[in-house]
Amino acid sequence: MDAPASPTTTPAPIIIGLNGLQGVGKTTLVTSLASTLTSSSGLRTLVLSIDDFYLRHDDQLRLAASHPRNALVQHRGQPSTHDLDLALSVFRALLDGRETSVPSFDKAAFSGRGDRRPESEWLPVNRPGEPPVQAVILEGWCVGFRALAEDAVRARWESESLTLRQHTLEDLLFVNDNLRRYDALTALFDAFIHIDADDLSYVYAWRREQEVALRAEKGTGMTDEQVVKFVDAYFPAYELYCDGVRAGVLPDKPRHQLRIVVGRDRKVKEVQIF
Repeated sequence: MDAPASPTTTPAPIIIGLNGLQGVGKTTLVTSLASTLTSSSGLRTLVLSIDDFYLRHDDQLRLAASHPRNALVQHRGQPSTHDLDLALSVFRALLDGRETSVPSFDKAAFSGRGDRRPESEWLPVNRPGEPPVQAVILEGWCVGFRALAEDAVRARWESESLTLRQHTLEDLLFVNDNLRRYDALTALFDAFIHIDADDLSYVYAWRREQEVALRAEKGTGMTDEQVVKFVDAYFPAYELYCDGVRAGVLPDKPRHQLRIVVGRDRKVKEVQIF
């Protein structure tokens, strides 16, 4: 729970948003960036994931039950399956330099459907006597996505695509409408990093590679068919919203967005600052 506000002269922390395709190397970059900010710049850095703010298990079940024909919301992941009020509460406390706790999500709970851990297991930050957080990185596959106009969603749905026609226009518009609420979070970013690929379909191969490695290490992992089904659940959002991220998430903050484009081998092919 957040502590009451108190007068402070501590500067607000820098908020950095980071978006990347699944398997592109977000975790590696985030770890390196946080280490650099801490060691080289001396900034006390906090890394958060949009996954930290998934709905509680019961709330996700209610969402799924209220839209039983919408495959996009039967499981966590899509915009609409996060607790935006909780996320904004945590970020406002961080910006004010107040004591707060960062939620933690257990993806293994309820046979993999997941649930938020109890508050006793959340990460406390900005406690009395501790130096305040000075930089926050929020990473996630849909961080920075912005909703499209309804006509734009319809036009893309009617055009050739890989996965959009697997869903009804109504179901896509439901997620799109919920995505508008995420603008309040995106508006907090001081800078934005986008790890892009020169072909979105690489995400299927990257996920297969992860599962092959997982099977080799632990003896369990998704089959190729399961990988396709898993990635298919996320790919409609890539097809709808990645172009918007490429065009710029922070139009009122020029030269505050970094775009890194990688190839199939995850090696950098292009870097843009805009």
